[in-house]
Amino acid sequence: MKVLLVGGGGREHALAWALAGSGLLGKLWCAPGNAGIAELAECVPIGAEDVPALVAFAKDKAVDLVVVGPEAPLTLGLADACAAAGIRCFGPSAAAARLEGSKAFTREVTSAAGVPGAEWAQFTDPAAARDYVRRKGTPIVVKADGLAAGKGVVVAGTAAEAEAAISEIMEDRVHGAAGASVLIEECLFGQEVSFFALCDGTMALPMAAAQDHKRVGEGDLGPNTGGMGAYSPPPAFTPEIEAEVMARIIRPTLAEMARRGTPFRGVLFAGLMLTDSGPRLIEFNVRFGDPECQVLMLRLQSDLLAALLAACDGELERFALRWSPEAALVVVMAARGYPGAYAKGTRIEGVEAAAAVPGAHVFHAGTTRGPDGALLAAGGRVLGIAATGPTLRAAHDAAYDAVDQLKWPDGFCRRDIGWRAL
Repeated sequence: MKVLLVGGGGREHALAWALAGSGLLGKLWCAPGNAGIAELAECVPIGAEDVPALVAFAKDKAVDLVVVGPEAPLTLGLADACAAAGIRCFGPSAAAARLEGSKAFTREVTSAAGVPGAEWAQFTDPAAARDYVRRKGTPIVVKADGLAAGKGVVVAGTAAEAEAAISEIMEDRVHGAAGASVLIEECLFGQEVSFFALCDGTMALPMAAAQDHKRVGEGDLGPNTGGMGAYSPPPAFTPEIEAEVMARIIRPTLAEMARRGTPFRGVLFAGLMLTDSGPRLIEFNVRFGDPECQVLMLRLQSDLLAALLAACDGELERFALRWSPEAALVVVMAARGYPGAYAKGTRIEGVEAAAAVPGAHVFHAGTTRGPDGALLAAGGRVLGIAATGPTLRAAHDAAYDAVDQLKWPDGFCRRDIGWRAL
């Protein structure tokens, strides 16, 4: 089969790595890709959000399947455009992708479906939002309604913090149009877990869970990022909890989306809080997480391409997924200054030595090659240094052994990935 993978981050490198191992794969392209993906696929210089160019390329190359990594192309209608051109696409329609594109839409859908979540209210007026915070008290959560690259959520411990977040999001527009409205939500307490399910419009097949580390600093301190590391499986997410999540969160949402005439096909990513009263939904995403995808792909023993095709063709009922019992952990190496301003073009050495550590894997995110072939940083999150092992401690130790092989003085990482379980 001919496959076009869309995106150029660590998630897409992990997907490319898994797709490359499929016996069904004939040719793999990636748009735009990165330096690591270029070792597995032919990279083409088309931006992930250039929907017309992506569809034209897929038609020209007679692509059998388009696999979409990031959320933005989905909210822009890439799956719809592929369908109109007669091309299979793994990912939801623009209407279904609103589950990530609008947090208010998600709450409307899940409230109608009876999904357990946080108490919430939506505001387009900053003054009304601030008044609501004063009445409700803190801690409280402030969210930009639209897409904000994983950085549009503030957990405010004081009213001053919440009001500052409202001002930054709605008045300063630090996240652009995503801040036209905000959701103010109840602050949930417990362990946060990312859970993934493959969906074909009517059926959902459970995948696996992971635990992400959003804050930039050790001990979960500092501002939110796109994710500084993850591990799978999280011990707190038991088979009993998975069954409850499928029954009370995933399947009711899928049924409500179908009832509305916008069936969801693709991967549904549920951000969950495991509270004392059971799992509750924080938010939905409509794609694999990053860096959760990296650890999921390392544990997946089934043919990824076959699974994605089953979701596209409505055949998940006859499909089963196999997972390694081993643990996987990934540490994100980021450019100094991230998630604020950071330098690009700094030289990275030692990647080969890192990859040579037993059990280790190196996933590229924001990387490129210089004129002399040197590996250069080209983004905020630059590398994902991952490892598998018979225990989470073994995976943790191997991943950090690999991190220590790198020679990149302009990079940094958290040294406590997996700390909750360890």
